[in-house]
Amino acid sequence: MSVVGGVAPSVLDTLEFPAALERVAAYAAGPLGAARVRGRAPATDPEPIRAALAQVAELAALLLHDDAICAEPVPDIGPALELLAVPGSALEGLQLAALGRALGAARLTAATLGRIARDAPRTAALRVEPPPKEFEQRLTQSVDAEGTVLDAASRALARARQHVREARQRLVARLEALLGALDPTDRAPDAAVTLRGGRYVIPVRSTARARVGGIVHDESATRSTVFVEPPEVIELGNALRAAEAEQQREVLRVLRELTDLLRPRRDSLAAAWEMCIAFDDLCARARYAVEVNGFAPEIGGAPLAIRNGRHPLLVPSSPPFPLSVPERGDVTNSPSPEGRGGQGVRTDGAERGSVGDVVPFDLILAPDEVTVLVSGPNTGGKTVLIKAVGLLCLMAQSGIIPPLGPQSVLPVFGAVFADIGDRQSIAASLSTFSAHVAALRDILEHAGAGGLVLLDEIGSGTDPAEGAALAAAVLRTLTRRRVVTLATTHLGALKQLAAETVGIVNASLQFAAETLTPTYRLLKGVPGRSYGLAIARRLGIAADVLDIAERAVPDAERALDALLATVETRARELETRAQELAARDAALREDAAKLDARADEVAAREREVRARAQALEREAREQARAYLLEARRKVEAALGRARAAVDEATAREARRLVEQAIEEAGGETAGDKAGEGGKWKEWVSLEDLKRTRGKPAPIARPPDRLTAAVATAEVSLRGLRVDEAEARLVKALDDAVLADLPYLRVIHGKGTGAVRERVHEVLAADPRVQRFGFAPANQGGHGVTIVEFTA
Repeated sequence: MSVVGGVAPSVLDTLEFPAALERVAAYAAGPLGAARVRGRAPATDPEPIRAALAQVAELAALLLHDDAICAEPVPDIGPALELLAVPGSALEGLQLAALGRALGAARLTAATLGRIARDAPRTAALRVEPPPKEFEQRLTQSVDAEGTVLDAASRALARARQHVREARQRLVARLEALLGALDPTDRAPDAAVTLRGGRYVIPVRSTARARVGGIVHDESATRSTVFVEPPEVIELGNALRAAEAEQQREVLRVLRELTDLLRPRRDSLAAAWEMCIAFDDLCARARYAVEVNGFAPEIGGAPLAIRNGRHPLLVPSSPPFPLSVPERGDVTNSPSPEGRGGQGVRTDGAERGSVGDVVPFDLILAPDEVTVLVSGPNTGGKTVLIKAVGLLCLMAQSGIIPPLGPQSVLPVFGAVFADIGDRQSIAASLSTFSAHVAALRDILEHAGAGGLVLLDEIGSGTDPAEGAALAAAVLRTLTRRRVVTLATTHLGALKQLAAETVGIVNASLQFAAETLTPTYRLLKGVPGRSYGLAIARRLGIAADVLDIAERAVPDAERALDALLATVETRARELETRAQELAARDAALREDAAKLDARADEVAAREREVRARAQALEREAREQARAYLLEARRKVEAALGRARAAVDEATAREARRLVEQAIEEAGGETAGDKAGEGGKWKEWVSLEDLKRTRGKPAPIARPPDRLTAAVATAEVSLRGLRVDEAEARLVKALDDAVLADLPYLRVIHGKGTGAVRERVHEVLAADPRVQRFGFAPANQGGHGVTIVEFTA
């Protein structure tokens, strides 16, 4: 994002923008990510700002539910990447170790971005494919964390180091033997083999130097001891030096080999490294947004609308890293009615910036409002308010979600100007007023539409009348240019400016008149009282002096102060009433919620009881059906025993008479269980058959206990449910079989066909039924089924 040319470094320092960036950088995983955050600057193009804030908001929403998302710290491999671009160069061991760690971080970062790609596509756009894992493994196997080339890097290196160890052991063993053979008077105290100038030596007394011989490589501070390489070990020392040189040549060869292996992957290494740093920067901004309960504002909209704003340097924060993500709402930020709210800090003095409980503020400008003139007593927080507004805007334009509530709107300011604090300079021969005038001149020369101007104590430092006149002229000029301006003042004459100039609106920070303490609540549309004489009275100024002072106050000022006091009292009463109504509304909502919950509970219980009743009903039906089936089984068994006792010839005669009567009546046989066969044309009762054929031979009956049941040749199932019809049909079948009826007429009606289908299913499954079919059309047709039982 392009840097705003109109924001001078002095303005950023005045608003403490670097300190705010430092707060955000504390959430970075590594120093490079933190440095990337500290290097952020406000931009002027709305689209990149919107994209950056949307990316932060997307990741912040994911962090609320996924604590596993985190960036990986990466080392600074910039110099190594530059060296890779130089043909024939060789990286050092430490540089290769750093590249190995960077590759590991890139692999983990790419995996994290791939995992969240579906839920956070904007964030996942940072992902690039890192070099294959084989490169990371090769570096890990070849170089340790301190940059030492490992023996596993090559077999030749392992052999060379073995030769070095063996040569060293031979040399040290020979020196120890020589040292032990010396006369005790020739050895130095606590003598042992040591190194001097890269050569192994033994310490001897200076007086024994000639007897020992060899090369002196060093001597003690008192010159009483010399460190000698005896002639017997010079060749062993040279052999050690040769072995070490061979080892160093092999180390250099390995370093060149590893460098050449990575050189073709330089671009992908650079891209993977950038991915890690960018993701760390993004994670830091997202974690900060979660920590301060910030919401991404609408960018580029007009006019300015800050809801639930808080000064970024005064918002409480947890230990920066590792971060335990809090739940939204941990920070106190209850929204207040539009245009009113808290100033943003509770301090012992706004100018001193002591940190206490943070009070949020709302500052919402109407379309025709450009300039906000904030008045009120000292220590009320006016300076902190205007600095907070400037800092919130600059942070948002830098791609950082500041401590803002939802539905906030921030314009994109092309330039930001600030005249805050005492600019007195002895070196520049500038008084306080002169310094303020110089700042105003610069602002008037450069500020235009689309800019933001912050002025603290405008018009102060000189005669109040002249200061007020100059301040009014400056504010009117900036308002005509449509420059968004926030100014603080103690001058009473400026309070009338809002009533006389379109675009200027008064505001004040609420002060408790009873206790003379600030409440830090911002009241838009109402100028503030200075409370100067009231504070003087509380601090012990003599009453007669204060009486003289009060009489000296102009009548207009006294009337205005009285009017403001009345307005403040009325405003407090309305606020108290609003709080009471809000509390009652909350209580009513809570009661309604409880009633709804109770209704849901009762409904759930009703559903549970209904479901239980249905289950019991189904269970009862199943039990009844099982009982009927068992009873039918027993009846069939008894009937079978009874039929066995009946004379077989008599039964055949009865059947023959029935079939003969049917044939004479012109009837057709019914279909069997599979639905085959013709339709019944005519049916006759057993009594008609008896009258037609005469009295048949007597037929043996089952025992009295079986014939006791009263049976009928017809059963009606109309108007019954399927389960009820099934139960009645089974009973009718049982009764007909017990009564030894050859046929049964089942009236089920046509309707939807559900009962008819169930009747046919039962008949098809009953082994006592020989065949069944629909009745003739003149006897019910498809609404009646005729059943014939097995003989």
